Amino acid sequence: MKKSFVKIGLIAMAGLSLTMTGCKEDKKEEETTSSSTCTSGEITTEISNCNSEEVTVVEINACSEGVGTTTWTKDNVYSLNGFVFVNAGQILTIEAGTIIKGAAGNGANASALIVASGGKIMAEGTKEEPIIFTSEADRTVRDINGVFCQDNTLDNADRGLWGGLIVLGNARLNTVPAIQQIEGIPTAEVRGEYGGTNDEHNAGVLKYISIRHGGTNIGSDNEINGLTLGGVGSGTVIEHIEVIANQDDGIEFFGGTVSLKWAVVSNCGDDAFDYDQGWRGNGQFWYTQQDQNDNTIGDRAGEHDGGTDPEDGKPYATPEIRNATYHGHAAKRCITFRDNAGGKYFNSIFFNWDKGIDVEDLEGTTEDSRLRLEDGDLQIKDNVFYAITSGTTVDQLIVSSTGTDLSTHTNVSNNTVQNPGISATNPVPSNTLVTGSTPTNTWFTSVNYIGAFDGTNWASGWTMLFN
Repeated sequence: MKKSFVKIGLIAMAGLSLTMTGCKEDKKEEETTSSSTCTSGEITTEISNCNSEEVTVVEINACSEGVGTTTWTKDNVYSLNGFVFVNAGQILTIEAGTIIKGAAGNGANASALIVASGGKIMAEGTKEEPIIFTSEADRTVRDINGVFCQDNTLDNADRGLWGGLIVLGNARLNTVPAIQQIEGIPTAEVRGEYGGTNDEHNAGVLKYISIRHGGTNIGSDNEINGLTLGGVGSGTVIEHIEVIANQDDGIEFFGGTVSLKWAVVSNCGDDAFDYDQGWRGNGQFWYTQQDQNDNTIGDRAGEHDGGTDPEDGKPYATPEIRNATYHGHAAKRCITFRDNAGGKYFNSIFFNWDKGIDVEDLEGTTEDSRLRLEDGDLQIKDNVFYAITSGTTVDQLIVSSTGTDLSTHTNVSNNTVQNPGISATNPVPSNTLVTGSTPTNTWFTSVNYIGAFDGTNWASGWTMLFN
């Protein structure tokens, strides 16, 4: 980020006023920057490369006090420097259209925004003005007049340039002990703990959020996910989320009961949607697209684990996912269920993979994902497969880890192989597909079509992928 022209000590912290040339609301800026003890002692401005207007950058540093109860507004760009926490009891409100940028660095110098268990984030973007989390190397800005500039300096191959967004809560996990330390945060940081007994936990609201270019490495094989949800409860509302060009997973659930509707994950270095430790929420209208230019990048659309320590821990992972479209490339697996994971997929499209769905089948055990299938905790129904290298019939596309055909099982039914007529630039099916089932859970939007899109592309405009 080019920081030039103005550097001013934040004398507002001493109760004085300041005037900055080019700022249209000096009083608003003073209130915003002085409300948090984590705010830097200086403000800088940069000139947008898209127009001649200045952009005000407020630096937010890591500190033990957390950001406080405060509001970040769209007439500023917020620069995260280190692990910035919303502490327990604090509420961070982020105005629609706000841009937050993470500073470069890895290991102990990584930058991320972490909502600690007991803290809350109220980030409600809109389709017209999404909230964007990105790298400070990204010249995308919204200037002091509210004019948005989508820069093209970074692209879908620029990964791992900062950390990510982490939200923690006290909903149940299936681990021993019941409280865990979230991955991506040093173990010495107690604010990285999550898990508990409150499945209705409420961490706030995330709507129309785009998270870009994250996933920096903080240690050996320890990257930060784009959006990490650890022990987050069902009282939290998460809708219209994009994660693009993250070095590690796109979105990962660690236990809890939070649900997610309208999600786009693309061009990530590892899995798109990952869950572990007994996640029991819902998902609908999920879309992923692997890097179409490099088939060495990315892994599964869904890496679905039940438990880690112990593997047979309860409650079981039993999320229900409807209307997913998973667009891969012919070098990777689509979905793996393992470590005693359950999970249910309905009305979804799986397109252009090397392998379809594999279910771990361990001999000599009474707890594995094959048994979750037999007990009804794992179901795969009313889905469409196409262009998958491992086979052209359903019995070749849904198999156990030992190679056993699972397609005739009662919890695997009404799946078909047919061309949905989708592409990397248009995820809306152009071909007529079979009719799916209608959900009974009232959380779901009641539709019976197949895939994440029907008629229009709801991701158009507010995401980087379909901008």
